[in-house]
Amino acid sequence: MKMQVYLLLGLIFALLIAVFAVINGNEVEFNYLFGKAEWPLVLIILGSAAIGGLSVGLLGFIKIVQLRTALKRQENQANADIAKKNRKPVKEYQAKEAHEE
Repeated sequence: MKMQVYLLLGLIFALLIAVFAVINGNEVEFNYLFGKAEWPLVLIILGSAAIGGLSVGLLGFIKIVQLRTALKRQENQANADIAKKNRKPVKEYQAKEAHEE
């Protein structure tokens, strides 16, 4: 349910950006590091929104990978601890075998 709410809010936000971009369709001078260019404002607005979305998505993906790696490490440690706890010491095992004979 929470994911559906986020998706709906994201779609509404994207629609607002698209409407805002279409309303501002006139040409503007765009200054970048190596020069200037005349571009429609709609492209600058949509491009900025796309770059921002990709940046947030990439950072979120990196965080998910880090969390999955940490979880896998903890699962392996927990499994090793369980296996260690379930193992019987060699002396106890040998004493049990000798008693059974």
